[in-house]
Amino acid sequence: MSKVEIFDPALCCPTGVCGPSVDPELTRIATAIFLLEKRGFDIKRYNLGTEPAKFVENIEVNKVLHEKGPGSLPITIVDDQIAKMGAYPTNEELAGWFGVKVEELSKKQTANVKIELK
Repeated sequence: MSKVEIFDPALCCPTGVCGPSVDPELTRIATAIFLLEKRGFDIKRYNLGTEPAKFVENIEVNKVLHEKGPGSLPITIVDDQIAKMGAYPTNEELAGWFGVKVEELSKKQTANVKIELK
């Protein structure tokens, strides 16, 4: 099973899904990560604004930031190797790394709601 780490640029909150105008790409990646985590997959996301130590500790990420600057973010690490820079992984890429169907990363989750009629 793959281990995936996503190193985000500085965001206003842990997911970046806040504020008056939400970037649909941040919504997509937050949903995909949530659904993967819910199924027990090893995926982590780090925010440069709130977790800078993670960016320093990871030798590959630290090297890229020194050479190319923060414009190289987000950086995705798969099994300790850089897999993508400058953009979030697609749902197709995530599905391939974790061996799931693409549809499982974007479909809306519905709650089972029981309504009692009296």
